[in-house]
Amino acid sequence: MKIAVYPGTFDPITYGHIDVIKKALKIFDKLIIATTDNTDKNYFFSIHERIDIINNSLFKDLRFDKKKIKVTSFDNLTIELCKKYKASAIIRGLRAVSDFEYEFQLAGMNKKLNSKIETMFLMSDVENQIISSKFVKEIAYLGGDINRFVTKYAVNKLKNKYQ
Repeated sequence: MKIAVYPGTFDPITYGHIDVIKKALKIFDKLIIATTDNTDKNYFFSIHERIDIINNSLFKDLRFDKKKIKVTSFDNLTIELCKKYKASAIIRGLRAVSDFEYEFQLAGMNKKLNSKIETMFLMSDVENQIISSKFVKEIAYLGGDINRFVTKYAVNKLKNKYQ
């Protein structure tokens, strides 16, 4: 069984992330979607809220197969998470060229830490490449329509958070 880990903050998960998930599932039998609670970042949603939004977005709103996806949190190195789930690859999403330098360095460090784990870069579809969680939160805060960027469940969670 080919297994990959897709780490990220997913604060909240967007259709850009979901495009990457769909593409990864064409390549891998199982995908571990892992959200972190890195202390360097200031999160809008708690780790528990993010896991809830990911689960409801993927399994209720979009009806993904629960046998192919596991949603979890982690607070250690991504390569340690790969070892735990016997994953052979790390999936990273790219939106623009500006993402590449950081992602390239991160992939290199992960390769140095464990040469058996590959990093794969996947891009979301063109119409979703401009979506970022940061912009979605800002649009929601200002009362804009975010239905094209996140699932119904995520829309409701964002609206409730700003009320």
